[in-house]
Amino acid sequence: MAYEAVWMNDPSKLNKFEFVKAEKDGLDVIRTIIDKYSKEGYASIPEDDMNRFKWAGVYEQKPRDGYFMMRIRINTGIMTSAQARALASIGRDYGRDLIDVTTRQAIQYHWLKIEDMPDIFKRLEAVGLYSYEACGDCPRTIVGNPLAGIDRDELMDTREIVEQVNDFYLMNRDFSNLPRKYKMSISSNIYNNANAEINDLAFVPASKVIDGEEVIGFHAYVGGGLSAKPHMAKELDMFVRPEDVLKVSIGVTTIFRDYGYREKRHQARLKFLVADWGPEKFLEKLKAIIGDMPSAGTNRVVGWNAVYYDGVYPQKEAGLNFIGLNVPVGRTNSTELEQLADAADEFGDGKIRTTMSQNIILAGIPDEKVEAALQVPVLQRLSPNAKPFMSRTVSCTGNEFCNLAVVETKERALRVAEYLDHHVQLDEKIRIHFIGCPNACGQKHIADIGLQGALVKTPEGMVDAFDIAVGGILGPGAKFNQSLKGRVKGDELGGVLVQLIHFYKEGRESGESFHNFVNRVGVPAFQERLTTILAG
Repeated sequence: MAYEAVWMNDPSKLNKFEFVKAEKDGLDVIRTIIDKYSKEGYASIPEDDMNRFKWAGVYEQKPRDGYFMMRIRINTGIMTSAQARALASIGRDYGRDLIDVTTRQAIQYHWLKIEDMPDIFKRLEAVGLYSYEACGDCPRTIVGNPLAGIDRDELMDTREIVEQVNDFYLMNRDFSNLPRKYKMSISSNIYNNANAEINDLAFVPASKVIDGEEVIGFHAYVGGGLSAKPHMAKELDMFVRPEDVLKVSIGVTTIFRDYGYREKRHQARLKFLVADWGPEKFLEKLKAIIGDMPSAGTNRVVGWNAVYYDGVYPQKEAGLNFIGLNVPVGRTNSTELEQLADAADEFGDGKIRTTMSQNIILAGIPDEKVEAALQVPVLQRLSPNAKPFMSRTVSCTGNEFCNLAVVETKERALRVAEYLDHHVQLDEKIRIHFIGCPNACGQKHIADIGLQGALVKTPEGMVDAFDIAVGGILGPGAKFNQSLKGRVKGDELGGVLVQLIHFYKEGRESGESFHNFVNRVGVPAFQERLTTILAG
């Protein structure tokens, strides 16, 4: 450990998990899994090390009876066909064929056993993939532009920068003990397709005239995050050249490590420190660590596409195209992933790209091969032309596997999307996000309509229900959606949403988006409509 754990100077102000981390670095559990627990079995794992499993990218799966979830880091969402086939084989051999695409571009398994972990780690490493630090109080998977290198709307190719930053932090014990989880995004896409405002540290495209010449680089945002107390990241008055991204990230991460709050885990994210300090003080401390930096230039973000790419689009290289596919609620399987790998090799550039909207992109497809690519059987379910509501529905894991979720979300989200596509005709696509608990892995706060799971008491017992929030958006004018009063039973959710969406459909102006309609008529108007629906 090359740094001083200054927070240990006053142990009275530490939550109990800080002592667990101080006793044994989270990264050390990886070797213990391989050498001990995989041989001695599930019953041999003590509670403290079970909590450290997160540093291996592993969580205990509900109902805590010997199965585990694992996340695989997919930097900026880009994997090769060989990596995809390796992931598919792991899913088939150990994960009951189930493969999820997460809202941070990762691949997620369920049903893994402790005995399987060494072989899984070996298979991943053989193709240059890792689950390590995909979870835990450390720098997690770096999200970015899924179209990096081929994007007509990017100012530069950010793939090498992402790899540089990832390689620095992965298994780096100087930064493996942070106060809490730490999420970074790096993108040069002008439509904010790495969701900058909800990350602890984010780099967005910017430009600045320096010595008479326009330089393309980044602006930095700090302190974003969702969960029960969501915060929008704050933009720092600083221009970052591409070669300085790593330096800036080290400075920000150092501040979080040394000054972040460790007294209460639910108040330990960087967002709480930034909120208390303010961006000016934070920048002052940052410059004290990394040296002076140029003031901000021009932020080049012009909008937000919510990271959706349905259909066929031209790439920046003439004659090449990418196809954006819908993965319903992010859930696929080993066979489909293998078929996508085959399609990527036969028709495209041999890569598969995942998005923060839980979808997949195939790229590098020549003009003359597009029609043939569209006929690949797997593109019937993972469609580039999905129905409107199915194409914009996002869901967390839910209580099927997650110990924190109070309701089931994946199947519910599918049924609701199908119901809406059957009962609503609308030319505007509305983003609907489901989450099963306040941790908000399904990013409910940034949705047009966010749905948070809860339970309500009925004469028949406790049943699944949802709280509704409306009007979320990122990019220029970013704001979180606002909650409505009135909990809706899960089985009644589709019908209630139909009526709320018809309220928008009937009252909107020409070309008005759902978000703009919410802004114009106000949340109280939606509240009044929901109250009427529930009373009726």
